[in-house]
Amino acid sequence: MFINFLRENKISAAILTVIRLYLGYAWFTAGLGKLTGGGFDASGYLGNAIANPVKGPDGNMVYGWYVNFLEGFALPNIDVFNFIVPWGETLIGLGLLLGCLTTTAMFFGLVMNFSFFLAGTVSHNPTDIFLGFIILTAGYNAGRIGLDRWVVPFIRKTAKTYTNKNKAAA
Repeated sequence: MFINFLRENKISAAILTVIRLYLGYAWFTAGLGKLTGGGFDASGYLGNAIANPVKGPDGNMVYGWYVNFLEGFALPNIDVFNFIVPWGETLIGLGLLLGCLTTTAMFFGLVMNFSFFLAGTVSHNPTDIFLGFIILTAGYNAGRIGLDRWVVPFIRKTAKTYTNKNKAAA
């Protein structure tokens, strides 16, 4: 019942727009600040996440696999992450602000939120994750008051046409 409300109700679309704009502004300003702030470098953050991993009450590392990922992949490829993080945050924010490819933007926003969370940054990540799942669950309705109103039907129509042409050719 609640999921139907999120996915189909016009009042829900208005509430989702407010949540979407809030998250979009937060993502966009975070990313833009990194892009225009002069030389974003995630190596210090990653180094700290490796040196001070999240530990449980017993003092043992909770997300050892994630620390291994940071140490073995992310840090050696820091140039890629220094590009992906600020541009990713900016584009996620832009997608949410404009209501364009909203569910895709929110999916990648959640991936980044969980990445920060697994590295030990609590901050506003739990709230963003909670609100992000609401947006993701709502699907198309979260972007109904936005560009998704036109973009999603266009993509669906184009994909259907492309699929039908391939079936006819086979």
